Amino acid sequence: MHFKRLIISIIFVPVLYLYIMYLPPEYFLLLLTFFATIGLAEFHTMCKIKGLMKYSGILWGAVLMFVFFAAEGRFLNILLLAVLTTTGLRLFIKRDARSSISDSSTSVLGLLYVPGLLTFQISLMKAEPAWIILLYASVWAADSMAYYVGKGIGKRKLYEEMSPNKTVAGAVGSVIGGILGAGLIKAVLMQQITIQQAVLIGAAVGSATVIGDLVESMFKRDAGVKDSGNLLPGHGGILDKLDGVTFAGPVLYWSCLGLKLIS
Repeated sequence: MHFKRLIISIIFVPVLYLYIMYLPPEYFLLLLTFFATIGLAEFHTMCKIKGLMKYSGILWGAVLMFVFFAAEGRFLNILLLAVLTTTGLRLFIKRDARSSISDSSTSVLGLLYVPGLLTFQISLMKAEPAWIILLYASVWAADSMAYYVGKGIGKRKLYEEMSPNKTVAGAVGSVIGGILGAGLIKAVLMQQITIQQAVLIGAAVGSATVIGDLVESMFKRDAGVKDSGNLLPGHGGILDKLDGVTFAGPVLYWSCLGLKLIS
């Protein structure tokens, strides 16, 4: 199964590279919003949020992506407006106070967890498209190394209560993979960053990938589901593909700020 994923990645990566590097940023916004919308829909379904609450959340998720791109300074106000709308909607569509905190907070968490975290990729794209390539290459390498190292020599469980298949060795493999991915992109595309910076960035991305994967596993375990969706037969849902990059994107952005690679 993982071999099939590898083949898909080999085909998909060049297409993604050309799309990101040679099309205007607006096209990346559309692509990111498309996946964020599907991921947010999966999150609501997974958490059993239905009807108007679900569709309102999905709509606000798309709005937030476009607002961040076009008017970043107004993002917080629109986010708070989305929170007001979400909680107010719950008040009027269901004349039963039971589960109101759960319904409202789940929808708000969805906005923060999916489009909220993905907006960092918009900032990276605006700074330089190559950062997006580095992000996805590092996350892909981290995931792959985590799988192969964990399967090959992994014995001690990392966090069995959340994800029984993950091992400490796999987590170390993820960090190594992140470093290798960042190092590769530094060598072929971003010579302006130093080897030391690439190592720090790669290690941070590899670590964040593990945590992002574990957080989604935690949510799925609480929801009682194996996958976030079934959009990709044999691969789960879109959210299962985005779990690592949701956390890795902000960490990469903050790392670049800390290293003064972007402003």
